[in-house]
Amino acid sequence: MISAIQCELKYKDGTQALKPFDLEIGTGEVVVILGPSGSGKTSLLKLFLGIEVPSNGNISVLDQPMIAGQEQEIRKLRTKLGPVFQEFRLIEGRSVLDNVMIGLRFLDFTHEQMISIATEYIMRVGLGHKRDHTVDKLSWGECQRVAIARAVARKPKLIIADEPTGNLDQENAINVLNLLASFADQQTSVVITTHAAHLVKSFHSTIRLNMDEGKFIIERSEG
Repeated sequence: MISAIQCELKYKDGTQALKPFDLEIGTGEVVVILGPSGSGKTSLLKLFLGIEVPSNGNISVLDQPMIAGQEQEIRKLRTKLGPVFQEFRLIEGRSVLDNVMIGLRFLDFTHEQMISIATEYIMRVGLGHKRDHTVDKLSWGECQRVAIARAVARKPKLIIADEPTGNLDQENAINVLNLLASFADQQTSVVITTHAAHLVKSFHSTIRLNMDEGKFIIERSEG
């Protein structure tokens, strides 16, 4: 799924975003990346998404090397990824259904199939009763669930959620973590970043990365 060997990221201004690291994430894993703001969590996700490429070392995602000169291949790779961004990027004035269907564009589905698939995942995130509501009438937490449904409806191989627990109380934050983890299976891995270490104490993940100043300690669950 994800393989990195002595991978390092240094920005053009000289900032050392990520110090050299080795990492293996397999299919079906649930990965939690913990760390305060500025610890390197977002930089690591940028490598996973191909937004940045390593300054040194190697990283591949779904067997695709994330290197300069592979921009076209990386764009194709992104059709197999399901990112959930902090800002959601929903289209106001459009329904929940429309917003989830947008994530299915450019895939080989008919319009009727897109409606069916989108509806299925809207129900899975608990918003079936608001399928036809416009997103600007939803709460922050409901909008987040729309963003999750949009990301997972395309059945990605890798789901990446950046700080999905922000702006939620503890109960709802844990519910969202469990919801995201529920999509991990024999074909899909889930990567979640958060700065709220207290939320993940009772949350089961197979890998936990504790990040600080561009480096991390890997903890792997034995259960």
